[in-house]
Amino acid sequence: MNLDFSQIVPYIPFMLEGIWVTLKFVFFAIILGSILGTLLALFKIGSIKPLRWFADAYTSIFRGTPLILQLMIIYYSIPQLMGFDISPFLSAILAFGLNSSAYISEIIRAGIQAVDKGQVEAAQALGIPYSAMMKDIILPQALKNILPALMNEFITLTKESAIVSTIGYLDLMRRAQVVGADLFRNFEPLLFVGVIYWCLVMGLTMIGRVFERRLKQSD
Repeated sequence: MNLDFSQIVPYIPFMLEGIWVTLKFVFFAIILGSILGTLLALFKIGSIKPLRWFADAYTSIFRGTPLILQLMIIYYSIPQLMGFDISPFLSAILAFGLNSSAYISEIIRAGIQAVDKGQVEAAQALGIPYSAMMKDIILPQALKNILPALMNEFITLTKESAIVSTIGYLDLMRRAQVVGADLFRNFEPLLFVGVIYWCLVMGLTMIGRVFERRLKQSD
């Protein structure tokens, strides 16, 4: 077997820098996706039909087209349509955030609808405003139901982040490709970043379990 990991040793710091670069845009994409996803979920369960139609159409488009296509459209079409360049970093945040919000909206909608209707009726009987009812009563209860699904979405987002290497963003995957091209050996650097991705996913999984345990203890 022709394996020689010693050749990638000088490149390890370069590839490790990709962890921070990857996590940085994934973090902002999760924030954007969570905010938009919550708004879309509220639109879907609301009584205003145009907002409901908009949220359903948005979800249909972003769930019905490949993520890499959305990334390419944002990165290559905005300079053509708007007349200014957009960085790979901002393109990645927009593409992943917008795509993730479609999935998160469905998760949150299902979580809200799983909350006992008696909670809503009791809040309305007490005269609690809709915004306060959602923020203080319904969403906290829904969060307990949807946390595992949300963590799965965040894990998927982290794994799919490797797609940004197609627009030249120097994430973990792109750095492995650069090292592979420099050494004319691809297996070792790809295996190395594969282990890093696995560690990142395991870290997120453990964080999710900690949150689940704390939420159960608060019941």
